[in-house]
Amino acid sequence: MSDEVLEAYIKGCVLANQNTPSGILFTWQGGEPTIMGLDFFKKALELENRYSRGGQFTNTIQTNGILLDDQWCEFLARNKFLVGLSLDGPAFIHDFYRTDAAKNPTHSLVLRALKLLQKHGVEYNILACIARETTKYPREIYDFFKEQGVQFIQFLPIVERMPDVVAFRLGLSLGTPPALDKKESYEVTPWTVDPEALGDFYITIFDEWVHHDVGKIFIMNFEWMLYSYLGGEGPVCYLSKRCGNSCIVEHNGDVYSCDHFVYPRFKLGNVLKDDVRELVELPRQRSWGSRKEDALPRYCKECDFLSICRGGCPKHRFVESPYGEPGLNYLCEGYRIFYRHTQKYRVALSSLIENGLPCEYIMEAFDAPLIVKRSPIEKPVIIWVQ
Repeated sequence: MSDEVLEAYIKGCVLANQNTPSGILFTWQGGEPTIMGLDFFKKALELENRYSRGGQFTNTIQTNGILLDDQWCEFLARNKFLVGLSLDGPAFIHDFYRTDAAKNPTHSLVLRALKLLQKHGVEYNILACIARETTKYPREIYDFFKEQGVQFIQFLPIVERMPDVVAFRLGLSLGTPPALDKKESYEVTPWTVDPEALGDFYITIFDEWVHHDVGKIFIMNFEWMLYSYLGGEGPVCYLSKRCGNSCIVEHNGDVYSCDHFVYPRFKLGNVLKDDVRELVELPRQRSWGSRKEDALPRYCKECDFLSICRGGCPKHRFVESPYGEPGLNYLCEGYRIFYRHTQKYRVALSSLIENGLPCEYIMEAFDAPLIVKRSPIEKPVIIWVQ
Protein backbone atom coordinates (compact mmCIF):
# COMPACT_ATOMS: atom_id res chain seq x y z
CA MET A 1 0.00 0.00 0.00
CA SER A 2 1.41 3.37 -1.03
CA ASP A 3 1.57 6.39 1.28
CA GLU A 4 -1.07 8.07 -0.88
CA VAL A 5 -3.53 5.18 -0.47
CA LEU A 6 -2.75 4.87 3.23
CA GLU A 7 -3.60 8.52 3.85
CA ALA A 8 -6.75 8.38 1.72
CA TYR A 9 -7.90 5.25 3.58
CA ILE A 10 -7.41 6.75 7.04
CA LYS A 11 -8.89 10.12 6.10
CA GLY A 12 -11.89 8.43 4.47
CA CYS A 13 -12.53 6.15 7.45
CA VAL A 14 -12.35 9.04 9.91
CA LEU A 15 -14.82 11.12 7.90
CA ALA A 16 -17.17 8.14 7.48
CA ASN A 17 -17.16 7.28 11.18
CA GLN A 18 -16.64 10.62 12.91
CA ASN A 19 -19.96 10.40 14.75
CA THR A 20 -19.40 6.87 16.03
CA PRO A 21 -19.60 7.03 19.88
CA SER A 22 -17.22 4.12 20.41
CA GLY A 23 -14.58 5.60 18.13
CA ILE A 24 -12.98 4.34 14.93
CA LEU A 25 -11.55 0.86 14.54
CA PHE A 26 -8.73 0.36 12.05
CA THR A 27 -8.23 -3.31 11.19
CA TRP A 28 -5.01 -4.37 9.49
CA GLN A 29 -4.88 -7.71 7.67
CA GLY A 30 -3.00 -9.14 4.71
CA GLY A 31 -1.64 -11.47 3.53
CA GLU A 32 0.73 -10.75 6.34
CA PRO A 33 0.60 -7.07 7.41
CA THR A 34 3.88 -7.08 9.37
CA ILE A 35 5.73 -7.42 6.04
CA MET A 36 5.04 -3.69 5.60
CA GLY A 37 7.42 -3.01 8.49
CA LEU A 38 7.13 -0.86 11.59
CA ASP A 39 7.62 2.43 9.75
CA PHE A 40 4.39 1.87 7.85
CA PHE A 41 2.39 1.50 11.05
CA LYS A 42 4.14 4.44 12.69
CA LYS A 43 3.05 6.52 9.71
CA ALA A 44 -0.48 5.12 10.02
CA LEU A 45 -0.62 6.22 13.67
CA GLU A 46 0.55 9.73 12.75
CA LEU A 47 -2.24 9.97 10.17
CA GLU A 48 -4.83 8.58 12.58
CA ASN A 49 -3.91 11.19 15.17
CA ARG A 50 -3.89 13.97 12.60
CA TYR A 51 -7.29 13.24 11.10
CA SER A 52 -9.10 12.10 14.24
CA ARG A 53 -8.26 15.43 15.93
CA GLY A 54 -8.37 14.01 19.42
CA GLY A 55 -11.18 11.56 18.71
CA GLN A 56 -11.04 7.96 19.84
CA PHE A 57 -9.58 5.27 17.63
CA THR A 58 -8.14 1.80 18.08
CA ASN A 59 -6.09 -0.56 15.95
CA THR A 60 -6.16 -4.31 15.50
CA ILE A 61 -3.74 -6.39 13.50
CA GLN A 62 -3.98 -10.03 12.40
CA THR A 63 -0.60 -11.72 12.07
CA ASN A 64 1.09 -15.10 11.86
CA GLY A 65 3.62 -13.65 14.30
CA ILE A 66 6.73 -14.84 12.50
CA LEU A 67 8.23 -11.35 12.10
CA LEU A 68 7.40 -10.15 15.61
CA ASP A 69 10.34 -9.24 17.84
CA ASP A 70 10.89 -7.11 20.95
CA GLN A 71 10.77 -3.87 18.96
CA TRP A 72 7.49 -4.81 17.34
CA CYS A 73 5.92 -5.86 20.63
CA GLU A 74 7.06 -2.70 22.42
CA PHE A 75 5.37 -0.67 19.68
CA LEU A 76 2.17 -2.73 19.81
CA ALA A 77 1.96 -2.50 23.59
CA ARG A 78 2.72 1.23 23.73
CA ASN A 79 0.08 2.02 21.12
CA LYS A 80 -2.50 -0.41 22.51
CA PHE A 81 -2.92 -2.54 19.40
CA LEU A 82 -5.11 -5.61 19.77
CA VAL A 83 -3.21 -8.46 18.11
CA GLY A 84 -4.86 -11.51 16.59
CA LEU A 85 -2.24 -14.26 16.48
CA SER A 86 -2.79 -17.17 14.12
CA LEU A 87 -1.97 -20.33 16.08
CA ASP A 88 -3.85 -23.56 15.52
CA GLY A 89 -2.73 -25.58 18.54
CA PRO A 90 0.23 -27.81 19.43
CA ALA A 91 2.99 -28.36 16.89
CA PHE A 92 1.68 -31.58 15.34
CA ILE A 93 -1.62 -29.84 14.50
CA HIS A 94 -0.36 -26.36 13.61
CA ASP A 95 2.41 -27.67 11.34
CA PHE A 96 0.08 -30.05 9.52
CA TYR A 97 -1.19 -27.09 7.50
CA ARG A 98 1.08 -24.15 8.34
CA THR A 99 4.52 -24.44 6.78
CA ASP A 100 6.68 -21.80 5.12
CA ALA A 101 7.46 -21.59 1.41
CA ALA A 102 10.17 -24.22 1.81
CA LYS A 103 7.71 -26.55 3.61
CA ASN A 104 9.43 -26.01 6.95
CA PRO A 105 7.27 -26.07 10.10
CA THR A 106 6.38 -22.70 11.64
CA HIS A 107 4.98 -23.62 15.08
CA SER A 108 8.13 -22.77 17.06
CA LEU A 109 8.26 -19.32 15.44
CA VAL A 110 4.63 -18.56 16.26
CA LEU A 111 5.04 -19.85 19.82
CA ARG A 112 8.02 -17.52 20.19
CA ALA A 113 5.77 -14.64 19.07
CA LEU A 114 3.16 -15.61 21.66
CA LYS A 115 5.76 -15.47 24.44
CA LEU A 116 6.93 -12.05 23.22
CA LEU A 117 3.37 -10.71 23.25
CA GLN A 118 2.91 -11.99 26.79
CA LYS A 119 6.28 -10.62 27.90
CA HIS A 120 5.46 -7.10 26.71
CA GLY A 121 1.85 -7.12 27.91
CA VAL A 122 0.37 -6.78 24.45
CA GLU A 123 -3.38 -7.34 24.32
CA TYR A 124 -3.93 -10.36 22.09
CA ASN A 125 -6.24 -13.18 21.20
CA ILE A 126 -5.63 -16.44 19.39
CA LEU A 127 -7.22 -17.11 16.03
CA ALA A 128 -7.26 -20.89 15.58
CA CYS A 129 -8.32 -22.30 12.24
CA ILE A 130 -10.38 -25.48 12.22
CA ALA A 131 -9.63 -27.60 9.18
CA ARG A 132 -10.50 -31.23 8.42
CA GLU A 133 -7.57 -32.75 10.31
CA THR A 134 -7.90 -30.30 13.20
CA THR A 135 -11.30 -31.59 14.31
CA LYS A 136 -9.77 -34.87 15.46
CA TYR A 137 -8.00 -33.19 18.39
CA PRO A 138 -10.29 -30.78 20.28
CA ARG A 139 -9.00 -31.61 23.78
CA GLU A 140 -5.36 -31.48 22.72
CA ILE A 141 -5.90 -28.05 21.19
CA TYR A 142 -7.82 -26.65 24.14
CA ASP A 143 -5.40 -28.07 26.71
CA PHE A 144 -2.46 -26.64 24.76
CA PHE A 145 -3.91 -23.12 24.82
CA LYS A 146 -4.58 -23.38 28.55
CA GLU A 147 -1.02 -24.56 29.16
CA GLN A 148 0.28 -21.54 27.24
CA GLY A 149 -1.69 -19.12 29.40
CA VAL A 150 -4.03 -18.08 26.60
CA GLN A 151 -7.29 -16.51 27.79
CA PHE A 152 -8.94 -15.30 24.59
CA ILE A 153 -9.60 -17.69 21.70
CA GLN A 154 -11.52 -17.47 18.45
CA PHE A 155 -12.07 -20.55 16.30
CA LEU A 156 -12.37 -20.09 12.54
CA PRO A 157 -13.83 -22.98 10.48
CA ILE A 158 -12.09 -23.36 7.14
CA VAL A 159 -14.45 -23.68 4.18
CA GLU A 160 -12.97 -23.28 0.72
CA ARG A 161 -14.42 -24.35 -2.60
CA MET A 162 -12.44 -25.75 -5.49
CA PRO A 163 -11.93 -23.27 -8.34
CA ASP A 164 -14.28 -23.58 -11.29
CA VAL A 165 -14.06 -22.24 -14.85
CA VAL A 166 -15.00 -18.73 -13.76
CA ALA A 167 -12.32 -18.69 -11.09
CA PHE A 168 -9.64 -19.84 -13.51
CA ARG A 169 -10.76 -17.24 -16.03
CA LEU A 170 -10.35 -14.51 -13.39
CA GLY A 171 -6.96 -15.85 -12.43
CA LEU A 172 -8.13 -16.52 -8.87
CA SER A 173 -6.66 -19.22 -6.71
CA LEU A 174 -9.74 -20.48 -4.86
CA GLY A 175 -13.48 -20.69 -5.33
CA THR A 176 -16.19 -18.43 -6.63
CA PRO A 177 -18.64 -16.36 -4.60
CA PRO A 178 -22.00 -18.00 -3.85
CA ALA A 179 -24.90 -16.57 -5.78
CA LEU A 180 -27.56 -17.47 -3.17
CA ASP A 181 -30.22 -17.32 -5.88
CA LYS A 182 -29.51 -20.36 -8.01
CA LYS A 183 -28.74 -24.03 -7.64
CA GLU A 184 -25.10 -24.85 -8.21
CA SER A 185 -22.89 -27.84 -7.68
CA TYR A 186 -19.93 -27.56 -5.36
CA GLU A 187 -16.74 -29.32 -4.43
CA VAL A 188 -14.70 -28.29 -1.42
CA THR A 189 -10.96 -28.55 -0.89
CA PRO A 190 -9.52 -31.57 0.94
CA TRP A 191 -8.68 -29.41 3.96
CA THR A 192 -12.19 -27.97 4.34
CA VAL A 193 -13.73 -28.88 7.69
CA ASP A 194 -16.44 -31.55 7.81
CA PRO A 195 -19.64 -29.94 9.19
CA GLU A 196 -20.61 -32.70 11.62
CA ALA A 197 -17.02 -33.02 12.83
CA LEU A 198 -17.05 -29.28 13.47
CA GLY A 199 -20.14 -29.65 15.66
CA ASP A 200 -18.49 -32.42 17.68
CA PHE A 201 -15.28 -30.37 17.97
CA TYR A 202 -17.18 -27.42 19.44
CA ILE A 203 -19.13 -29.68 21.82
CA THR A 204 -16.00 -31.31 23.25
CA ILE A 205 -14.38 -27.95 23.97
CA PHE A 206 -17.61 -26.36 25.20
CA ASP A 207 -18.23 -29.17 27.71
CA GLU A 208 -14.74 -28.79 29.14
CA TRP A 209 -15.05 -25.00 29.26
CA VAL A 210 -18.51 -24.84 30.82
CA HIS A 211 -17.58 -27.27 33.59
CA HIS A 212 -14.17 -25.82 34.49
CA ASP A 213 -13.19 -22.55 32.81
CA VAL A 214 -16.09 -20.07 32.65
CA GLY A 215 -14.73 -16.67 33.64
CA LYS A 216 -11.13 -17.80 33.12
CA ILE A 217 -11.04 -18.65 29.42
CA PHE A 218 -13.02 -16.56 26.93
CA ILE A 219 -13.97 -18.35 23.72
CA MET A 220 -15.48 -15.79 21.40
CA ASN A 221 -17.57 -18.29 19.43
CA PHE A 222 -19.41 -19.25 22.63
CA GLU A 223 -19.82 -15.64 23.75
CA TRP A 224 -21.22 -14.63 20.35
CA MET A 225 -23.68 -17.52 20.47
CA LEU A 226 -24.94 -16.45 23.88
CA TYR A 227 -25.13 -12.79 22.87
CA SER A 228 -27.28 -13.65 19.86
CA TYR A 229 -29.45 -15.96 21.96
CA LEU A 230 -30.10 -13.06 24.35
CA GLY A 231 -31.32 -10.95 21.44
CA GLY A 232 -28.16 -9.07 20.59
CA GLU A 233 -27.81 -7.92 17.00
CA GLY A 234 -24.81 -9.22 15.17
CA PRO A 235 -21.80 -9.35 17.53
CA VAL A 236 -19.91 -10.32 14.37
CA CYS A 237 -20.99 -9.84 10.77
CA TYR A 238 -21.77 -13.47 9.96
CA LEU A 239 -24.23 -13.64 12.89
CA SER A 240 -26.03 -10.43 11.94
CA LYS A 241 -29.30 -10.31 10.00
CA ARG A 242 -27.71 -8.45 7.12
CA CYS A 243 -24.30 -7.85 5.59
CA GLY A 244 -22.85 -4.72 4.07
CA ASN A 245 -20.98 -2.87 6.83
CA SER A 246 -17.70 -4.79 6.69
CA CYS A 247 -16.11 -3.53 3.49
CA ILE A 248 -12.45 -4.06 2.69
CA VAL A 249 -9.80 -1.76 1.22
CA GLU A 250 -7.20 -3.42 -0.97
CA HIS A 251 -3.57 -2.28 -1.26
CA ASN A 252 -4.34 -0.11 -4.30
CA GLY A 253 -7.32 1.60 -2.62
CA ASP A 254 -10.06 -0.47 -4.23
CA VAL A 255 -13.05 -1.01 -1.95
CA TYR A 256 -15.02 -4.27 -2.04
CA SER A 257 -18.24 -5.42 -0.41
CA CYS A 258 -16.47 -7.81 1.97
CA ASP A 259 -13.14 -9.61 2.32
CA HIS A 260 -14.89 -12.82 1.21
CA PHE A 261 -16.14 -11.15 -1.97
CA VAL A 262 -13.08 -9.55 -3.56
CA TYR A 263 -14.35 -10.21 -7.08
CA PRO A 264 -14.84 -7.71 -9.92
CA ARG A 265 -18.61 -7.48 -9.59
CA PHE A 266 -18.32 -6.61 -5.88
CA LYS A 267 -15.95 -3.67 -6.36
CA LEU A 268 -17.57 -0.50 -5.02
CA GLY A 269 -14.97 2.16 -5.81
CA ASN A 270 -11.59 3.45 -4.68
CA VAL A 271 -10.59 5.55 -1.66
CA LEU A 272 -8.42 7.78 -3.85
CA LYS A 273 -11.45 9.22 -5.61
CA ASP A 274 -14.59 8.12 -3.75
CA ASP A 275 -16.20 8.99 -0.43
CA VAL A 276 -15.99 5.91 1.81
CA ARG A 277 -19.31 6.59 3.51
CA GLU A 278 -21.07 6.94 0.15
CA LEU A 279 -19.59 3.64 -1.04
CA VAL A 280 -20.96 1.80 1.98
CA GLU A 281 -24.37 3.38 1.40
CA LEU A 282 -24.55 2.58 -2.32
CA PRO A 283 -27.94 1.02 -3.21
CA ARG A 284 -26.25 -2.02 -4.74
CA GLN A 285 -24.18 -2.53 -1.58
CA ARG A 286 -27.26 -2.23 0.62
CA SER A 287 -29.18 -4.56 -1.70
CA TRP A 288 -26.36 -7.09 -1.59
CA GLY A 289 -26.21 -6.88 2.20
CA SER A 290 -29.95 -7.40 2.58
CA ARG A 291 -29.81 -10.61 0.54
CA LYS A 292 -28.29 -12.37 3.55
CA GLU A 293 -31.75 -12.21 5.12
CA ASP A 294 -33.95 -12.01 2.04
CA ALA A 295 -32.46 -15.13 0.41
CA LEU A 296 -32.77 -17.38 3.44
CA PRO A 297 -34.19 -20.76 2.40
CA ARG A 298 -37.37 -22.07 4.03
CA TYR A 299 -35.28 -24.60 5.96
CA CYS A 300 -33.53 -21.70 7.75
CA LYS A 301 -36.73 -19.77 8.39
CA GLU A 302 -38.24 -22.81 10.12
CA CYS A 303 -35.11 -23.54 12.17
CA ASP A 304 -35.16 -23.17 15.96
CA PHE A 305 -31.69 -21.65 15.83
CA LEU A 306 -32.22 -18.95 13.21
CA SER A 307 -32.05 -16.20 15.83
CA ILE A 308 -28.53 -17.37 16.71
CA CYS A 309 -26.87 -18.08 13.36
CA ARG A 310 -28.94 -15.93 10.92
CA GLY A 311 -27.95 -18.30 8.13
CA GLY A 312 -24.24 -17.78 8.65
CA CYS A 313 -21.77 -16.19 6.27
CA PRO A 314 -22.99 -15.88 2.65
CA LYS A 315 -19.62 -17.22 1.54
CA HIS A 316 -20.63 -20.60 2.97
CA ARG A 317 -24.21 -20.70 1.68
CA PHE A 318 -23.76 -22.84 -1.40
CA VAL A 319 -25.53 -26.17 -0.68
CA GLU A 320 -29.13 -27.26 -1.09
CA SER A 321 -31.49 -27.56 1.86
CA PRO A 322 -33.45 -30.78 2.50
CA TYR A 323 -36.30 -29.05 0.64
CA GLY A 324 -34.12 -28.73 -2.46
CA GLU A 325 -33.63 -24.97 -2.05
CA PRO A 326 -30.35 -23.17 -2.83
CA GLY A 327 -28.46 -21.08 -0.30
CA LEU A 328 -28.09 -23.33 2.74
CA ASN A 329 -24.93 -22.89 4.80
CA TYR A 330 -22.39 -25.65 4.18
CA LEU A 331 -21.76 -25.78 7.94
CA CYS A 332 -25.46 -25.93 8.87
CA GLU A 333 -25.58 -29.46 10.24
CA GLY A 334 -22.53 -28.89 12.41
CA TYR A 335 -24.03 -25.75 13.93
CA ARG A 336 -27.35 -27.50 14.52
CA ILE A 337 -25.56 -30.30 16.41
CA PHE A 338 -23.72 -27.77 18.54
CA TYR A 339 -26.67 -25.45 19.22
CA ARG A 340 -28.91 -28.40 20.13
CA HIS A 341 -26.35 -29.71 22.61
CA THR A 342 -25.82 -26.32 24.28
CA GLN A 343 -29.47 -25.31 24.63
CA LYS A 344 -29.73 -26.15 28.35
CA TYR A 345 -26.51 -24.28 29.06
CA ARG A 346 -27.72 -21.20 27.18
CA VAL A 347 -30.87 -21.18 29.32
CA ALA A 348 -28.85 -21.34 32.54
CA LEU A 349 -26.29 -18.74 31.46
CA SER A 350 -29.06 -16.42 30.28
CA SER A 351 -30.74 -16.68 33.67
CA LEU A 352 -27.50 -15.74 35.40
CA ILE A 353 -26.94 -12.75 33.14
CA GLU A 354 -30.53 -11.53 33.40
CA ASN A 355 -30.26 -11.64 37.21
CA GLY A 356 -26.94 -9.81 37.29
CA LEU A 357 -25.03 -12.85 38.51
CA PRO A 358 -21.57 -14.00 37.37
CA CYS A 359 -21.60 -16.60 34.60
CA GLU A 360 -19.06 -18.60 36.61
CA TYR A 361 -21.90 -19.73 38.88
CA ILE A 362 -22.97 -22.19 36.20
CA MET A 363 -20.08 -24.45 37.16
CA GLU A 364 -21.78 -25.01 40.53
CA ALA A 365 -25.16 -25.90 39.04
CA PHE A 366 -24.62 -29.32 37.47
CA ASP A 367 -25.14 -31.83 40.26
CA ALA A 368 -27.82 -29.93 42.20
CA PRO A 369 -29.75 -26.67 41.97
CA LEU A 370 -27.75 -23.54 42.78
CA ILE A 371 -29.85 -21.23 44.93
CA VAL A 372 -28.66 -17.63 45.09
CA LYS A 373 -30.34 -15.30 47.57
CA ARG A 374 -28.74 -11.87 47.53
CA SER A 375 -30.77 -10.36 50.37
CA PRO A 376 -33.40 -11.49 52.90
CA ILE A 377 -36.21 -9.76 50.99
CA GLU A 378 -35.26 -10.77 47.45
CA LYS A 379 -36.70 -13.83 45.79
CA PRO A 380 -33.96 -16.46 45.37
CA VAL A 381 -32.57 -17.22 41.91
CA ILE A 382 -32.43 -20.92 41.13
CA ILE A 383 -29.96 -22.15 38.51
CA TRP A 384 -29.79 -25.82 37.54
CA VAL A 385 -28.42 -27.42 34.39
CA GLN A 386 -30.39 -30.59 33.76
